[in-house]
Formats: sequence, structure tokens, C-alpha cells
Amino acid sequence: MTTGKDSAGPIGGENEPVTDVRTTLERLREATRQTVRDAGLPSGPPLRPTRRAWQLDALVALALGIATVHYGIDNVGVVVVREIAPGVEHVMPRPSGPGGLAFMVALAVIASGALALRRRYPLAVLCVVTAATLATPQSVLRLTFYAFVIAVYSAAVYSPYRVATLAALPVSVVLVGTSGNPVTPIIPNQYVVLLILVPMAVAALGLRTWKLRTDEGRTRLSTLEREQAEALRRAVEHERARIARELHDVVTHSVSVMIIQAGAARKIMKSSPDEADEALLAVEAGGRAAMTELRHVMGLLTMADEGERTGGDAHLANTVAELAPQPGLGQLEKLVGRVRDTGLPVDLTVTGPPRPLPPGLELAAYRVVQEALTNTVKHASGATAAVTVEYGPDRLRVEITDTGGHPNADATTGNGRGLIGLRERLAVYDGTLNTGRRLTGGYRVEALIPLETP
Repeated sequence: MTTGKDSAGPIGGENEPVTDVRTTLERLREATRQTVRDAGLPSGPPLRPTRRAWQLDALVALALGIATVHYGIDNVGVVVVREIAPGVEHVMPRPSGPGGLAFMVALAVIASGALALRRRYPLAVLCVVTAATLATPQSVLRLTFYAFVIAVYSAAVYSPYRVATLAALPVSVVLVGTSGNPVTPIIPNQYVVLLILVPMAVAALGLRTWKLRTDEGRTRLSTLEREQAEALRRAVEHERARIARELHDVVTHSVSVMIIQAGAARKIMKSSPDEADEALLAVEAGGRAAMTELRHVMGLLTMADEGERTGGDAHLANTVAELAPQPGLGQLEKLVGRVRDTGLPVDLTVTGPPRPLPPGLELAAYRVVQEALTNTVKHASGATAAVTVEYGPDRLRVEITDTGGHPNADATTGNGRGLIGLRERLAVYDGTLNTGRRLTGGYRVEALIPLETP
């Protein structure tokens, strides 16, 4: 038994390295397959060159083609003798005869003509020009070398296949670089300095342009953020001023009723003490409701400008004269009926035992239903809607849902102020508003308003 255990230990230990090696090889093969798959996937859409870009590329291809064809014709049958050391000469015959001329012209036309497609098919152009460069005789490498430089640049800048490009670029450069003859430089010595300085100048200009565009983009973004913040602030101020006017109406209605009931109680106090007592209890209840409204609104609403205050005073005077309260949950049936008259089927469901609530709170809930149904009528024609009012022990829940539809012909895109106004209304009573699209289609608006325990 002991011997078996001792022998099992070394055998298992010898198999573990083999298993690790196999696992590593499997991972490498999987990584290789994944890299090959990624190489064939574009990292972005292919470039769609403009008409001007097509014209520019065609002009570059034509100019380079004319220059290289002229170079090939001039060097047919030329024998170049270079002195590579004192007394040592290197003779380089260049292609001669009609066959040599046709071969050089064909290489020049292929390499230069492919550049006309360098923006649309940059990787394919690089492969074609690389093949032409490798096929070019060493004595006339200038015939295709300049086209190769442009093709490398175009592949690096315009190719959407980034992985394939990063693999093809070094391969092409190494192949062309190692195929040259050190005795016969491709670029004349007098142009070497120019070849170094021009890319440096282009790179410096590109960096400067990129920095300027980055600064401009950052400035535009900051300006846009400030404008959006200012627009939001103005919308909130406008909505708070409107809420303040409506809350003033509610409080004014309560105070007006208190005044009437107090006057009646004073007149009947001696003749009908019981009725006077009931009137005074009503005055007390109205006063408590008014104080609750004032506590909610104090410190939460900003003062409107002078024009808004003037308009608010006129509206307040009209309300005092009419003594008409703002709508509440008791008027939801009428609201739903008016919406049904527009052709939108609406179901109204009330759950839980209804109980008296502060007028301002009922007004906020009423406005949530009104705004949501209005948006449904405008933006979901052909849908059906459902309104649910749930009286809970510690909160009021109002939910409006629709099944989705198509916008009306005269519907315009909203600016979001309606939802901002609803959130501001509910914030007065520590309520929240949740909106969004439903998974089954349509839209959902839910308001949750905390209530005092009855």
C-alpha cells in the first residue's frame, strides 16, 4: 500500500508539467485563431472619399505615373558605372530593348495607377504596390519606390482593418528594405536631407493642427455645457414660478373659505353654538392645510421676475374673486373623459381607500396624469392608456402607461420642460418621478408621493 502511494506521487508529478504545456499550447492556438479572426474584422466603416478626394488621388497617380514612365524610358539600355572604392568600379546594366522598356512602363503604370484607389482600398493598394516594388530591378528601384512610400502612408492612415494593417506594414517595409542594393542608393544623395526635413515639417504641422482642433473642440464643449446648464436653470426658474402661482391659488382658496366660515361662526355663535363649533372646526382644518402648503413651498421656490409677479398678482385677484380651487384627484374622471373624447381609450383604476389630501399634493398628482396623457395623445396615436391611482398607508402612487403608437402629424419633439416641471412639483412634497419605455412597448410614467400616516 505504501509503495503504491509512493509510486503514484512521482507519476502524477511528471504528468503535471505535460498538462501545463498542453494547456499553454491550446491557449496559444486559441489566441492565434482569435487574432486571425480579428484581422479580418474592420475596426470602423470604410472611408467614403469625396469627389474632390477622388480627383486629388487621380491627379497624384497621373503625375507620378508620367514622371516614372519618363524615368523608365530615359534609362532603357543605360549602363551605370559607380566607383565604390578607389580603383573599384561597379557596373549596373539597366533593362534594355523593347522588352525591358515594356516591363518598366508596366511596373510604373501599375504602381502609380493603383494610388488612385489609395483612400478607398488602402490595404489592397499597399499589396499591389509592394509586389510591383519587389518585381522592379535593383538598378531602377526609383521606378516604384515613391509609389510604395505613398501606399504605406495611405494604408496607415485610411485602412479600417487596423490589425491586418499593423501586420502588413512591417512586412512590406522589411521586404522592400532588404531587397535593395547598398551600392546603388534609391534616392540621390542630394535629396536625402530634403527627404528627412519634409516629413518632420509635415509632422510638426499635423501636431499643431491637431492641438488647435483639440483646443477648439474643448472650447465648444465647454460652451455647450454652459448653455445647457443655463437653459436648464431658466426652465427650472420658470417652472418654479408657475408652481408658486398655482400654490398661491390653493392657499388663497383655503384662506378665503376660512374667512367665510369664521364670519358665519361669529354670526351664529349665540343662536346656534353647535353649528358655530362645526364652522370653527372647519376653519381650524383649513388653517392647518394652508400651513402645510406654506411649509412645503417656503424655501423651495425662487422668486419670479417683476413681470411674472405682476401676472401672478392679476391671476391671484381673479382666483380670490371666483374662489375656484385648482383641480385634484376628484377631477380625474372628468380629465379621463376629455381624453377619451379625443379617441384615446383610457382605463382609470383607483385602489385603496381614498382620503383627503392637501390640495397642492392633489394638484401635483393631477398634473402628472394630465401631462402623461397629453404626451400619449400627441406621440402615441393608436395606443391605449391606463391610469392607476393607489392610496397606500404611507404613500400615493400614480402610474400612467400606454401601449405605444405613432406620433401625430402635427406632433413636435418635446424640449423636456414638461418632465422638469413634474419633477419640480413632486420635489415640493419629497416625491419622485420615474419615466421610461416599457419592455413590452409603450411608455410608463410613475409618481411616488409620501403621505403622512392617517
